[in-house]
Parts: sequence; structure tokens; C-alpha cells
Amino acid sequence: MFEQDYIMRQIKEMVRAILKLLFNIDTESPTEELLQKQEEKEQFHLLLDLVEKGRIDEAENRLYDIADGDDLCGLEMALLFYSHLNDKSDPFLEEHGFSREEVQMGLKDIVARYGLAGIADTFLSEL
Repeated sequence: MFEQDYIMRQIKEMVRAILKLLFNIDTESPTEELLQKQEEKEQFHLLLDLVEKGRIDEAENRLYDIADGDDLCGLEMALLFYSHLNDKSDPFLEEHGFSREEVQMGLKDIVARYGLAGIADTFLSEL
């Protein structure tokens, strides 16, 4: 239990730090309101709908198509996505074939696409 809470805090703090550093957004609980364009909000809603239906792997695969490493809007959406997943309970994640560690690894992979692997390594260190 302690390890899961620790991972959740690491993810939350990393998302918060990147939002502050790259987007000058300081928030405890990032929401879709941070997305500027209607198209981005619609894509994000699609991802969240898939998560709520338990199709987390599919949502993550779609996110990887969006977050190509070039457009910072994709990074912002990825941060919101993993923040949303991080807020899900362990039983919800497990019920749908996902784990807290997969949330951590997915976030790490996405930020590395944007050249931020050092930040990921700083925040998402192993226990």
C-alpha cells in the first residue's frame, strides 16, 4: 500500500512540475480546461471515455498516436491523461488489466518522447 501511494505522489508531482516548467501552469489538479483547442478537448474526452469503459490499453495506444514528440499540445494531453489515470483506484486499474506501475511507465515513456527523460528519472525513481 505504501509503495502505491508513493508512486501516486511521484506521478502527481512530476505532472505538476512539467506543467509549471513548460506551460507556466501551477495547479494541484490538472483538468481538461488546460487544453486550448476544442479538437484537443474532444480527443481528450474520447480517451477518458475509453478509460471509463475499461479500455485503458486502447486509450493509451491512441494517446501515443497523438503525443508524437513534436507538438507540445500532445504532451499536455498526455500529462492530463496520466494524471486522470493516477486518480483511479488500484482496484479499478487492476479490474481493467492495468497497474499503477504501468501508469508510471507510460508517463515516463511519453515525456521521454519530448526530450524530458531527465525529469522523469528525477521524479519517477525506483523505490
